[in-house]
Amino acid sequence: MELYQLTYFLEVARQKNFTRAAERLNLAQPALSQQMKNLEAELGTPLFVRGRKGTRLTPAGETLLPRAAGLIAQAEAARHAVAEVAGLRGGRLTVASIPTVSSSWLPDLIQRFLRLHPAVEIRLLERSSEGVAELVGTQQAELGFIQLPVSQDQFEQRVVLTERFVLLLPASHRLARQRGIRLRDLAAEPFVFYKGRARDSALAACREAGFEPRVACETGELETVRALVAAGLGLAIVPQLGARTLARSVVTVPLVRPTLERQIGLIWSTGHALSPGAVVFLEPLKAQLVRA
Repeated sequence: MELYQLTYFLEVARQKNFTRAAERLNLAQPALSQQMKNLEAELGTPLFVRGRKGTRLTPAGETLLPRAAGLIAQAEAARHAVAEVAGLRGGRLTVASIPTVSSSWLPDLIQRFLRLHPAVEIRLLERSSEGVAELVGTQQAELGFIQLPVSQDQFEQRVVLTERFVLLLPASHRLARQRGIRLRDLAAEPFVFYKGRARDSALAACREAGFEPRVACETGELETVRALVAAGLGLAIVPQLGARTLARSVVTVPLVRPTLERQIGLIWSTGHALSPGAVVFLEPLKAQLVRA
């Protein structure tokens, strides 16, 4: 059963005459009759009673009538909805992101998109890198911003930026005015760790520098990390994006010999073409995206 056959059926039912219905459909009358015979054959029952005084529906035809009208209405609604989304006159774009990205440059990207396409709803979900990957992998989010690496098989991925880690410490700390600090010189210091892959990177770097860091606290909230450092509970190794908008009581000092870096990546599910909204959303980043 095809939608065009249901459209033909509805027109014959309205006109109660095959000739008039064929004229309204801009179709040859024999072709219309053949399509209705095909539909009747597929359903296994006559739909029309053809007589000298016109054409009327059989009980089966009466049963089909409202259902056919409903299916055609749903198809038109679907076409309209797709056209709205394709033209960015509606729809929703769901983006998942790690907190350091969602609290830094991602709001500007969202604002720029919504200025041009205010009818599109942007939904932002904030998770760890693993959580972002899960949301994108299960199609709960179309785009994800994470700390790489991620599965090459499951996701298309692009490097958005590479950033260094820095050291957060109280402004009153004895090392606060250093131009650079070697990680091995911090072996005796307590640390506040920012949970997630940033923590894993910082922990691995400390071990490579020859010591097991003394953990004073771990938290998944950047604001809490900053507050604990300001309170003198410990030092923190965080990505540069996490060191923006600091209070005067907290300072940053670069880590040197070695420097510690991470890559921020954009991911989407392999085999899924990006929606028109996603393509436009990413346009400002297009020049800086590098295949991972």
